[in-house]
Amino acid sequence: MDLKYILDQIDPRLSDKDLKQKQKVIASLRKKYADYKDPWGFDLDLIEQLLTIALPLYRKYFKVRVFGLENVKDTPYILCSNHTGQIPIDGFLLTIAMAYEFPNNPRVIHGMVERFLAGFPFLGSLAARSGSILGDRENCKWLLEKGESISVFPEGVRGISKSTPDYYKLQTFSNGFFRIALQTKTPILPISIIGAEEMFPFVYHAKPLAKALGIPALPLSANLIPLPSPVDIYIGKPYQLPKDLSFETATNEEIRKHIYKIEKQIKANINIGLKSRRKWMGLLPSMKTKIENKHG
Repeated sequence: MDLKYILDQIDPRLSDKDLKQKQKVIASLRKKYADYKDPWGFDLDLIEQLLTIALPLYRKYFKVRVFGLENVKDTPYILCSNHTGQIPIDGFLLTIAMAYEFPNNPRVIHGMVERFLAGFPFLGSLAARSGSILGDRENCKWLLEKGESISVFPEGVRGISKSTPDYYKLQTFSNGFFRIALQTKTPILPISIIGAEEMFPFVYHAKPLAKALGIPALPLSANLIPLPSPVDIYIGKPYQLPKDLSFETATNEEIRKHIYKIEKQIKANINIGLKSRRKWMGLLPSMKTKIENKHG
């Protein structure tokens, strides 16, 4: 992999088809969110700017493909995804996909950010204005009751703290997102993302330094710029919530049975994605073989 190859992938020019689709998406978003306000400073102008900047990366650098679009209806969802890569590019690309791939009815997906990020003066404000918020239960409940969709990564920091040999190995999901789904009666969309791990193929986790800095993880990679690994997003069928389970009385054991089924669906699509992902120059053959052997 050399710098010239990376630079060749960065081309801000979009096709006429992409430009028309972007304009349609922006027009639809302005209509949908004309009267929308939230307590965190939601800024539709900023979202339009970010979409304009990000779309060439989405289309031409990471070459995103989305499978399972037919599983998405015009209703609020909790998007539940595996967490890949060392920085949250996966969530960024998923948010773009849920707008760009649905030009007639795009949605701004509200990502849940960790407390340490929300507290950063600039990054916290930027995240809030673009729709992402601190991922506590009350914030999620407020958005879902307003008809908005949220994205959660229930592996948490463990998802982005995996070392190279553990790429695509799901970490145990937390229970919180399922309780929120029960409380708000919101269906869950299982999401599997393939390709973000390979953006930073050789990673060391400086845990002592992260602890000293008061942050949950500090991954160090051989490359500073994410490599142009093609990304595939698989959207599974919505997980229908059990009608006989109450968020107030459900035990952790009862909830775990359902979370296991969601994990299983996400893992199944990860395996499909690993077998059919595209070849590219950024992943060394030896590492590609190790990942494929580890995950079947």
